[in-house]
Amino acid sequence: MVQLLEVRELYLHYADRLGNVHAVDGVSFALEGRGQALGIVGESGSGKTSLALAIMRMLPDNVARFEGEVFLEGRESAHLPEAALRQEIRWRKIALVPQGAMNSFNPVLRVGEQVIEPLLVSGQADRRSARRRAEELLALVGLPGEVYDRFPHELSGGMKQRAMIASALIMSPALAILDEPTSALDVSVQAQITNLLKRLKQELRLSILFITHDIAVASDVCDCLAVMYAGELVEWGSAEQVLTTPAHPYTQKLLASVPRLRGPERPAFIPGAPPDLRQPPPGCRFHPRCAQATRRCQHEPPPIFQPRPGQRVRCWLPAAGANGYVACA
Repeated sequence: MVQLLEVRELYLHYADRLGNVHAVDGVSFALEGRGQALGIVGESGSGKTSLALAIMRMLPDNVARFEGEVFLEGRESAHLPEAALRQEIRWRKIALVPQGAMNSFNPVLRVGEQVIEPLLVSGQADRRSARRRAEELLALVGLPGEVYDRFPHELSGGMKQRAMIASALIMSPALAILDEPTSALDVSVQAQITNLLKRLKQELRLSILFITHDIAVASDVCDCLAVMYAGELVEWGSAEQVLTTPAHPYTQKLLASVPRLRGPERPAFIPGAPPDLRQPPPGCRFHPRCAQATRRCQHEPPPIFQPRPGQRVRCWLPAAGANGYVACA
């Protein structure tokens, strides 16, 4: 079966006057068929947004290195001509809800006009048909039809987030990348957005790449989880495996930082700070903050081990393993 999304050895480095920033370093993963959700979790600065931009090939001018392969339904897209990528891939097969989506709308244009723009530019629909499609999507994400004629400043934060999701779905893509879709919302609205995403997975069989720093929110939406640190994926597998039997010390620390409703345990913090990606640490990139680090961790980059079937970890602690990456299934 052809995988919906497959990323192979993806690199994205930015040029900086003090040295190249290694934002994405050799990332590989796969997402199987429709209706699956993969969560990419990690601290701010770990490279999650850069990974999304690399997959979409929405690159800034200061790119120093962009390498690797991205397959969408079996078609390699990372090296397509820009015109073909724009006409055949973006918004048709894969769409992006960017970080800070609430500020992504043009403040002087009505919301509906911005939602239908991809349809009009592509010539797939006239204005009347496009408006009908937009109103259907606005209703699907729980917004009244009158939102179409409103300006962005007239909407609440949660309404803007829903409208941005509707905009991403306007051309019926198979995959949507959502970058921190709940980070600027209060807890009750976060719950509404996560429930909406679960409903879209079920009703539209929409596949989702869910980027967040909040592993608790990701656990509510995602079937699989991948933990990113300093530009690398350090652990990935099913949500159950990563949440209940985390193998990497960084994943364990992330889970320990989540407040518990029951029990005497207090949230624990991760000591230190994420490394400067212009000069990543030698060996395991987490070793300066890891209480379990050994001399080997300080000097030798760990390969990918398999602590249990379907779970992968980039760490020297597991006793045995195998190189490779795992499909999200």
